[in-house]
Amino acid sequence: MTQLESARKGVITAEMARVAVRENVTPECIRDGVARGAIVIPANVRHLAGSAGAEPSSKLRVASSELKKNGGSAAHSNSLLATRYSEPPSATEGRRYGSSDSEVGRYGPAVGHPTATSASAYWVNQTVAQRRAWIDDPAHCRGERAAKRLDPTGIGRSITTKINANQGASPVSSDTREELDKLRHAILYGADTVMDLSTGGRLDECRQAIIDNSVVPVGTVPIYSMIAPREQGTGNREQRTGGKRIEELTYDDILREVEHQAQQGVDYFTIHAGILKEHLALIRGRITGLVSRGGSLLAKWMIHHNKQNPMYDLFDEISAVMRKYDVTYSLGDGVRPGCLADASDPAQLAELHVLAELVQRAREAGVQVMVEGPGHVPLNEIAWNMEHQRTVCDDAPFYVLGPLVTDVFPGYDHITSAIGATEAARAGAAMLCYVTPKEHVGLPKADDVKAGCIAYKIAAHAGDIARGIRAARQWDDDLSKARAALNWPKHFELAFDGETARALHDEDLEVDTDFCAMCGHDWCSMRISKEIQEWASGKAEGYVPLKVAAKSPGLTQEQQALLATRAKGSVGVPPAPGSAGVSPALGGAGVSPAKLACHSDNVADAEQARRVQREVLKGAE
Repeated sequence: MTQLESARKGVITAEMARVAVRENVTPECIRDGVARGAIVIPANVRHLAGSAGAEPSSKLRVASSELKKNGGSAAHSNSLLATRYSEPPSATEGRRYGSSDSEVGRYGPAVGHPTATSASAYWVNQTVAQRRAWIDDPAHCRGERAAKRLDPTGIGRSITTKINANQGASPVSSDTREELDKLRHAILYGADTVMDLSTGGRLDECRQAIIDNSVVPVGTVPIYSMIAPREQGTGNREQRTGGKRIEELTYDDILREVEHQAQQGVDYFTIHAGILKEHLALIRGRITGLVSRGGSLLAKWMIHHNKQNPMYDLFDEISAVMRKYDVTYSLGDGVRPGCLADASDPAQLAELHVLAELVQRAREAGVQVMVEGPGHVPLNEIAWNMEHQRTVCDDAPFYVLGPLVTDVFPGYDHITSAIGATEAARAGAAMLCYVTPKEHVGLPKADDVKAGCIAYKIAAHAGDIARGIRAARQWDDDLSKARAALNWPKHFELAFDGETARALHDEDLEVDTDFCAMCGHDWCSMRISKEIQEWASGKAEGYVPLKVAAKSPGLTQEQQALLATRAKGSVGVPPAPGSAGVSPALGGAGVSPAKLACHSDNVADAEQARRVQREVLKGAE
């Protein structure tokens, strides 16, 4: 049975229970959402097993009723269900946020666990540090034959907003090794799913490698592989085979490729079945015409053969193949707008109504389904588009590309689209397809993938806060408390990318103090605010604020010595090269004496700061 069919029978699968843990809701909530079609869990049975494209040797799904026989309470059965996807932390790993004992899952406490909190449950696999362990630990999510197997993810408006990262080799750039590097960057920096959109190179090898190394759902657009030339063979015996003109595509080609990719373990397919022959006349007045690769290819096929879209004609047959492996539909928007001028036009809306019909047909076939949405929409039209899709498509999860809110910033479209994605998430989009700085200008590299993921993680989280998703705001509040307390270790632990935040902090100040280099000791508003609170609370009788940063409370002797070294550098007496915290190039702790002299944290009082500045500046003349 598929996840959809199981949910309709009242069965809570292990995948539903795992999603419940990650979303901080009950398994029943996830089951009911899946049964209605409002939540999908893209989880090909072969990717779940990590069987490297082979028939799985074991069945992974377990009904909650079977677990309750061994576990007793519903809460305990939830924990048992989740055990499949999370083991206790190792001795060297330390405690996770919100954890207190080894029974807590490595990536957050299970629902029903006594130490579970809203924030700790929401925080499962959210930060870069957590994800690094998640993907690097060879024991976690180890597949039957593959390096990794799928850790299930839920997609739906009622749970946290997800982001997708596109990747893929082109006929002129990239290879399997580079695509695996992109995969790692995508998962590390927040991708909840990835799509392999390769159109060149060793397509089958690359796709299988991505699936075998991915703990997140993998999607594809099968039509690309139906016509793309590919390299086959090993060693020095490579030959370019396959590849045909779109006009030569047959119904057998379509079904054969869909079955092949389902056998490999692809979790969801983008199928452009919504663009019909009668829609083509609606494209004539557009500025950018058809910008969907799949949509434009099928339009060409329809014109050449004077027939209806073969994906539409074969929809029931494709559904039968997808049901067998529990592959999820991502109904492609082949008529999506490619610029602001074309947004929300008759062509886009006509296709949307066909997609609504296909949503019902997929559900009737027992196949999970989500719907893809527009890529360029003026900011003031985004909310309407989200609501219209929800109404027309019966609350099927909406998966949108951006959308971009302006067309005049090529090279920065990860920003222009993240603005639109934030509004889309606020208005109910279930998943956001990222856009990288290379959009419209080139093939993304690993660093572009990182930039796109971070921009979209911001958009998704901001949308969750605005929608009141449980515990989304709590994460921010917990970090704010650490920031107000000038608790740097906790501040970086809670940050999405604490590694980058720590590195930026340490460029100016390598030790954790009760201030940062932005304001220094005397000008730090957070520190001054703490002093005011101490005084106002009546607990600070006789309290005198410390003036010298090296004497700040909480610093170790080593840290105080380092700050003292900085202070010496600030008055024009650089420490000897090789001393602790000294940069040979600058003569100070990574900063020039002139810069240090301008920071009041390196002097006893304001008068000394002015004197040092006069001396240093005079010497510079």
